[in-house]
Amino acid sequence: MSASSVREDGSAVSRADVALHHLERLLNLLGGLTILGMMLLSVAHILGRKLFDTPVSGYIDWMTQLVPAVAFLGLAYTQRLGGHIRMDILVGRLAGRGLWVAEFVGTLLMMLIAGVLVFGTWDHAGRAIQLGDSTTDIHLPTAPAKVLISVMLALFCIRCLLQLWAYARAIGSGETEPAAAPMIEDAATQARNEAETVSGLEDEKEAR
Repeated sequence: MSASSVREDGSAVSRADVALHHLERLLNLLGGLTILGMMLLSVAHILGRKLFDTPVSGYIDWMTQLVPAVAFLGLAYTQRLGGHIRMDILVGRLAGRGLWVAEFVGTLLMMLIAGVLVFGTWDHAGRAIQLGDSTTDIHLPTAPAKVLISVMLALFCIRCLLQLWAYARAIGSGETEPAAAPMIEDAATQARNEAETVSGLEDEKEAR
C-alpha cells in the first residue's frame, strides 16, 4: 500500500501517527541503503576473487550481520502502510464496526507476539554482550545486530499500539475511514498505487 492509504487529520492519534512515521521512513531508508551496501559488497567480493584472487575478507560475516537490518528496519514502516502479507478472504468482506473489530483483534495478537519476542531477543542480545559473542572469521561482534532486532520489534509494538488506538476510535464512532489506520485496497488500487510510486507520481502528489 502507499502512504496515501492512511488518512490523516488533526486528531491526537493522527499526530502521533505522523510523528512516528517520520522515524519509520528514516529507518526504512536505512534498510534500503543497507541492501545497496550488501549488493556493492557482493560485487566487490566476486570481482575481487575473479580478477585479483583477493575476495572481501570476512564476506560471510558481514553479510550475516547485515541481514537483520534488511529484515527489521522496515518492519514498523510496512505495518503502518498495511503492507505485510495477510489473508483478506474473510476480513475483506467486512465493513464498518465489524471490520474494525477484526482489525483490532488481529493487530492486538501481533503486538502480543512481538512483545514476547522483544523480551526473548533482548535476553539473547544481553547474553551476546556478556559473552563477547562474535563471528567465526573476522570476529565481528554479533550484539549490535541482536540489539537491533529487539529495538525494531519494540518499535513495531508501538506502531501496533497506535493502530489499536485508531481502531478503537473507529469502533466507537463507526467511521468508515479512521485516521492512522491503513485502508484495505483491492488489487486494482494496489497496482495503481505501486505504479505511481515507481513513476514518482506519488511524490508529486505529496509535494502539492
